[in-house]
Amino acid sequence: MMRISDSFRAALAGITVHKNRSFLTVLGIVIGITSIMAVMSIGQSAQELIVGQIQRFGPANIFVMPGRQPSSAAEGAGTVLNDSLKEKDFEDLQKKSNVPGAKAVVPYVFGYATASYGSEAYDVMVAGSSEYIQKNFDLKVAEGRFFDVFEVDQKARVAVIGSKVKEELFGSADPIGEKIKFKDQKFQIIGVLFPEGQGSIMDFNKAIIAPYSSIQQNVLGIKYFNRIVIEAESIEAVPGVIRDVKTLLRNNHNIDNPEKDDFFIQTQESIAESVKTVTSIMTVLLAAVAAISLVVGGVGIMNIMLVSVTERTREIGLRKALGATNKNILTQFLFEAVFLTVVGGIVGVIGGTLLTLILSYIANKFAGLDFPYVFSLAGAIWGIGISFAIGIVFGIFPARKAAKKSPIESLRFE
Repeated sequence: MMRISDSFRAALAGITVHKNRSFLTVLGIVIGITSIMAVMSIGQSAQELIVGQIQRFGPANIFVMPGRQPSSAAEGAGTVLNDSLKEKDFEDLQKKSNVPGAKAVVPYVFGYATASYGSEAYDVMVAGSSEYIQKNFDLKVAEGRFFDVFEVDQKARVAVIGSKVKEELFGSADPIGEKIKFKDQKFQIIGVLFPEGQGSIMDFNKAIIAPYSSIQQNVLGIKYFNRIVIEAESIEAVPGVIRDVKTLLRNNHNIDNPEKDDFFIQTQESIAESVKTVTSIMTVLLAAVAAISLVVGGVGIMNIMLVSVTERTREIGLRKALGATNKNILTQFLFEAVFLTVVGGIVGVIGGTLLTLILSYIANKFAGLDFPYVFSLAGAIWGIGISFAIGIVFGIFPARKAAKKSPIESLRFE
């Protein structure tokens, strides 16, 4: 134990003698660990943000999507354009006799347009639904009111706008009762939503919401739905509702082979799990890319340690002449490499934590995101563990070279 402690003190002395060189040596490790820590923390924060937005829907909600189950993000985008969910499907799903466990059936259609008022124009997302969308997304009206079932049935040209739409088109003026134009159609504004954080599913601050019947007929010119959300009476009723929905839609679409379904069903739990899987994979891939810089840092440490061994050849010879063994010399130089990388790892974890805090603040303050800060314990453990491993891997060669030096030749070294 005394010999190990002596080797450690000797290693620490060797590092502190050349402070500037030690700092530059460890800088690559600091940058690499900072990157890994930041990527993993931001990845977990993004995952919490998206899952939190998904959970704005109740746990008893079932999402009926058009098209086949996508196997990739690119295919998923294509389901929006699929027209397999017809008006008859929606009407049949509303019948209690067909789906006894359903509490509410909510249709969704959406598209993008440029809304204008006077000389002002703003690009918005146009969402069409029933009055139930207000409960689905827990939307709060700051001014005016939300449209009702009568206006949905009458295909009324009324709309509720997001706070950003109001700001861009009306400024500080009162928009209630005014008419905005998009897709060559005029809609009367009856309500303005409270500002909210930018959600991962839909940014209602930049949206116009109107009765789906009016959007279908007057704006999009379609007779199908992009989504149908069914709220089950309870969480326990969800499996039964899913069975009933599949049976009904297959009968309506003349499908006798489930593999040929032109629709698919997702629950809040399945969507959240899919999001977690995707974000976890992306986080790991980005962390792996960031880890490449650690290899560069490790090579830098090995080069500097080799230079240090050469410069301290006489020191090595003197220590051996006084009784130090090859193992003592190897341990000393290995301790130096590991000490440098572990210190770099700790500094990198602190740096990554601070960087994530700053980015979270910027996202919340300036981008309008409800971006949570998450400290990645796994990132910290991996960061310090990888730093230690790099010290061993890239420090062993210089340490072995120092240990093998002849004491006589070392003392003669100029």
